[in-house]
Amino acid sequence: MVGDETAPIRRPRAILFDWDNTLVDTWATIHEALNFLMRAMEKPEWSLAETMERTRLSLRDAFPPLFGERWEEAREIYLGRFREIHLDRLSPLPGRERLLRALAEEGMFLGVVSNKTGELLRREVARLGWSDFFGSIVGAGDAPADKPAPEPVHLALSPSGVPPSEEVWFVGDTAIDMECAKNSGCIAVLLGNTAAPEEFARFAPRLSFADGTGLFQLLEGLRFGATRPSS
Repeated sequence: MVGDETAPIRRPRAILFDWDNTLVDTWATIHEALNFLMRAMEKPEWSLAETMERTRLSLRDAFPPLFGERWEEAREIYLGRFREIHLDRLSPLPGRERLLRALAEEGMFLGVVSNKTGELLRREVARLGWSDFFGSIVGAGDAPADKPAPEPVHLALSPSGVPPSEEVWFVGDTAIDMECAKNSGCIAVLLGNTAAPEEFARFAPRLSFADGTGLFQLLEGLRFGATRPSS
């Protein structure tokens, strides 16, 4: 389903968030676990810039091209190291807890759709004490396919009663998130300013915010039936 790119933006009935580097800062943890894996597999280590550029897909989609028949072994090595370090290094991005709390208190349905393995994702949400903010928490492996496929969005919205549509905003920090939003007919919202503009040449966001404050201010402006022209 493809929405009308010229239609006015209205306040959503549900918001789905990506997790890594949209709500929490996890680049250093991902980078360390990946290079631990690269050393174990006798492959060249990646720079942090390479990690930030290449880690978009779920492990089941990303690892077979990298490791061939050994991809499942590579997955277990990576997950083993990640489990050892991720909770101690978990760090919310500035203002994100305040944003989520305010939206949840207004009764907005919130969900998470991430390409992080579902078990690890839910452990991180619980560690931060954020589980009550979300009506659903969907990670890699929970749906038949992972982002950018639409299946995780359908699963995340299933408790809400809101169908995938322009009544749903999908908020993320990468082109994979924008592609997932468009594949599911939701409004693509970019949060953060760390990505290179060329990443979004094929899948541009409908809305873009440097921080959570700007996102919340627009949502409040739309709260009483106002509309904003689509960008």
